[in-house]
Amino acid sequence: DEGPDGPKQLRKKYAAGADEGPDGSKSYVAMQWLLNDDKLDLDTELALGFLDHLMLGTVSAPLRKKLLDSKLGEALTASGIEDELMQPGFSVGLKGVKAENMDKVEPLVMEELRRLASEGFDEKSVEASMNTIEFALRENNTGRFPRGLSLMLRSMTSWLYDRDPFTPLRFEEPLQKLKARIDAGEDVWRPLIQKYLLDNSHKVTLFLEPDMDLAKQTEEEEKERVKSEMTKLSSDELAKVKENTELLKKKQETPDSPEALKCVPSLSVADIEKEAKKLPIDIRTDGLPEGAKIITHDIFTNDIVYAEILLPLRGVPKDLIPLVPLFSRCIFNVGTSDESLLELQQRIGSKTGGISASVFTSDVKGEEEAASYLMVRGKCTKSQAPDLFAIAQDALFKCKVDDADRITQMVLESKAGYESSIVAAGHRFASSRLHAMENTEAGWLGDSMGGLGGLFYNRELAKSLTDGGDEAFAEVSAKLEQIRQAILGSHGAIVNMTGDAALLSEVTPLAEDVLTSLPANGAPSCDWAERTPLEAGNELLTVPTQVNYVAKAINLYKGGYDLHGASYVVSKQLNVTWLWDRVRVSGGAYGGFCDFDTHSGLLTYASYRDPNLLKTIDIYDGTPGHLAGEEVMEMDAESLDKAVVGTIGDIDSYQLPDSKGYSSLMRYLLKVNDEKRQLRRDEILSTSKEDFPKFGEAIKQAHEKVGGYVVAVCSADAAKKAKEERPELNFNIKSIM
Repeated sequence: DEGPDGPKQLRKKYAAGADEGPDGSKSYVAMQWLLNDDKLDLDTELALGFLDHLMLGTVSAPLRKKLLDSKLGEALTASGIEDELMQPGFSVGLKGVKAENMDKVEPLVMEELRRLASEGFDEKSVEASMNTIEFALRENNTGRFPRGLSLMLRSMTSWLYDRDPFTPLRFEEPLQKLKARIDAGEDVWRPLIQKYLLDNSHKVTLFLEPDMDLAKQTEEEEKERVKSEMTKLSSDELAKVKENTELLKKKQETPDSPEALKCVPSLSVADIEKEAKKLPIDIRTDGLPEGAKIITHDIFTNDIVYAEILLPLRGVPKDLIPLVPLFSRCIFNVGTSDESLLELQQRIGSKTGGISASVFTSDVKGEEEAASYLMVRGKCTKSQAPDLFAIAQDALFKCKVDDADRITQMVLESKAGYESSIVAAGHRFASSRLHAMENTEAGWLGDSMGGLGGLFYNRELAKSLTDGGDEAFAEVSAKLEQIRQAILGSHGAIVNMTGDAALLSEVTPLAEDVLTSLPANGAPSCDWAERTPLEAGNELLTVPTQVNYVAKAINLYKGGYDLHGASYVVSKQLNVTWLWDRVRVSGGAYGGFCDFDTHSGLLTYASYRDPNLLKTIDIYDGTPGHLAGEEVMEMDAESLDKAVVGTIGDIDSYQLPDSKGYSSLMRYLLKVNDEKRQLRRDEILSTSKEDFPKFGEAIKQAHEKVGGYVVAVCSADAAKKAKEERPELNFNIKSIM
């Protein structure tokens, strides 16, 4: 602490698991600046947004690269500009820092900021950032989130503080002014770094160190405090507390009255279009290598090309599957044999609206084989299309899988990401684990490349690379090259593009070039059937946490259920009534929901940041009884209408052109045709009250026939207590962190 008016340092502890260790290998160092005591003007706000992107926005951005190359930590903390509050801030830091390195992070950041304030940024980096941010501003792609709501929320960043709500939406004038300043040779960025970061004494550096006893200590202190407060209450006051608790519980579990519900504007089933919305799709194979396809969607995109390149994973040996996500990261994040990482990132930023690689897997209803692809997704203006496809080809064929420092760095980042995610979003890991217990291809792939299996694999990989030296990396590099050779083949490859007919006619030859550039004799398909099955059972995965993430899954198809559109309505209604009321409102969880995967047949319940564990499982098990109970059977026609309309609202959700093209592609890959979609829509629209107990009976029968399994992410103490209280559930406790 440098005094009341200068920069400050805070050293705190956080509740940690046993493997986070006395060496402080999971410590955090984060720096935060208060940039202004009031809302910034739009010109400055926009310029700082560009500066943020220049310093941190790409894997080759100098401040990001300096921190990660230092090897002082495993990954960045949440970093960048926060300008939605009245007082904007900037933060940067590292997580996974060893104790002896904690005091080295802040000097490193300040050293790099001083260098940037002295030397500035090269012209190509500025050009790339300008193109990237301007493309994003003009495209205004809000995904599935309605643009109108997005604009409203953006306006609130100003309106909340009694300012013009339209100011944040008017980017054109400040953007042109900023471009003019840069074109005139003005030194824009260095003064911003100097003023808002280097000369700014409103800075706090937070050091967070792991404490394995803190969680237990905090819990005991809380129990003592409650006990102390209780002793101060008289018998009448205790009775009043009990009475109020019972009243609250009753109020929480009592549905809103029909009179109250009528106050909410709503549509009726009669207002809903009866025909399922169709999306344009054209599939072409003529003139292409054997087994290759070009899929196009004739949709107006205002001359923006949206493209996906899909390469089947079937040729990848099963023991290399956990490495596929690392290979997908390598494609655009390590540079190529012809370009450094910085040069590749500058080329992507200046010549496209963005390009990335990821892995896609899914069950296909009624089939043993999963849909599994490495997918490259990109977007650009019409004039940039040759650059987009050239970048994709160069990166796929030439990415440097022998860059030891960069790849080791990415493995450490992935490991840190897994470990923070399982604590913050344990329901996703629990659900993935349950899917893996089905021992389908998609379940196995999902767990190996993104679930608990992926976490364990990345831990071992990180240890091997940090301890094993050149020999260990050479083995990993050879495997990454093997993956490249396994997926680079034209047979089964797809190029998917969305745009209007005129635009598609211009860019289709580029897609043809991509497919013909792929080797015709790719790797043969691998037999994944010999993989080691995951034993199904109830599991408690322990991490340092004060809340639980509780999931349970039952496969309805294995129980004999035949898919009917009413299942969409029932599961939707469960989410907004039974699970909402019992798990969230009464139970105190941040979220409680279920999802019926119509491709696999898996009905999965899950809760988020849940104070309960066994109680939540009991609520899940009470679902069939609820669906056959009085509350459902007394549901009036208006409530049923709302359930149906809400379901159709999800199916007909708002989509921008790129999402429409991607949805059409997904339907093709998962073999969901328009006839099936129309049948399901008809069934949804004709859903009756009687369909609810029928679905409940299907759940009950599946549970009796094939069983259901629980996976929860929780603390070690919560796991021990649950195992003692419910021995019949035979919980297997696994320590994760």
